[in-house]
Amino acid sequence: MKVLITGGSGFIGSHPAEAHLKKGDEVWAVDTAMNLKVRHLLPNPKFHYVKASVMDAEFLEGFVIRCDLVYHHAAVVGVEHYVDDPLNVLNVNILGTLNVLRLAHRHGKRVCFASTSEVYGRNPRVPWKEDDDRVLGSTTIDRWCYSTSKAAGEHYCWAYRRIGLEVSAVRYFNIIGPRLDKIDVGRVITIFMGQLLRNEPITVIGDGRQTRCFTYIDDAVRGTMAAALKPEAIGQVFNIGDDRETQILELAKTMLKIMGRDPKKNIKFVKQEQVYGPKYEDIPRRVPDITRMKKVLGVAPSVSLEEALRRTMDWFKTEQEIKPALTSASMESGKGSRK
Repeated sequence: MKVLITGGSGFIGSHPAEAHLKKGDEVWAVDTAMNLKVRHLLPNPKFHYVKASVMDAEFLEGFVIRCDLVYHHAAVVGVEHYVDDPLNVLNVNILGTLNVLRLAHRHGKRVCFASTSEVYGRNPRVPWKEDDDRVLGSTTIDRWCYSTSKAAGEHYCWAYRRIGLEVSAVRYFNIIGPRLDKIDVGRVITIFMGQLLRNEPITVIGDGRQTRCFTYIDDAVRGTMAAALKPEAIGQVFNIGDDRETQILELAKTMLKIMGRDPKKNIKFVKQEQVYGPKYEDIPRRVPDITRMKKVLGVAPSVSLEEALRRTMDWFKTEQEIKPALTSASMESGKGSRK
């Protein structure tokens, strides 16, 4: 099989690339980012890294034509982007997705679209099922542009499905693991990790009672590949995650314990406005219903939170040790949201 992965040199995209190569498939990773997260794959003759944008439909078409399956992971992600440059978020995430779907439909290729738990917005009814309502804030709040852009992408998926495209979608819930975005950028895990590596107190927003469900990357990839390959997944959207709920304060304490530090002395509480300003709305709980993932895809989470954190944190510690040896040309500025 020949596989195209847009956003293929990012955190999540690099893992299905690795998994398909292990199966003997040929993989093209198209991304605007540098190749840091896929540098270990570059010696493989069946792996091809292409620095390009999904906004360039004419260039992208050549890669869609030669592949059998397209994973569309390319997107502008991260709270810093939601509030600083919503226009770019909307343009890339909607128009780039439209380019991929239009080309896949034109050439008869199957697509798996990477969406997000953000599409549910602030729906207070958890756990969230795939067909639950979306509850969002005002359009004047920049925070909701990412959720809207991904929901628009899903609408395009189902519109193209009606005219024959074989497409499925996956909604990710806080995926963690090796090659997670660089420290200090966006995601709660990477923010905490940067502070831990500098031996600083962990900053917890608010009272830390907000909850998230963290999913190890290997579990997420198994779900993603099943959604991309199983015939019964066509035309469906799947929550990809772990339904075990964790308070952010408990996450901070667990990470401190893994690093051998005293949680009682190394947590600092900060106000949300200090971090993101007045135009950001947090979501108190984000919990997936993973019944469909289990029944249709045959996938269930298998890695505990503590083990997932250990593996992720071990990778960060190793990365910090080798980073001085890397050239600036090989560095990728991974982005993610503190969610």
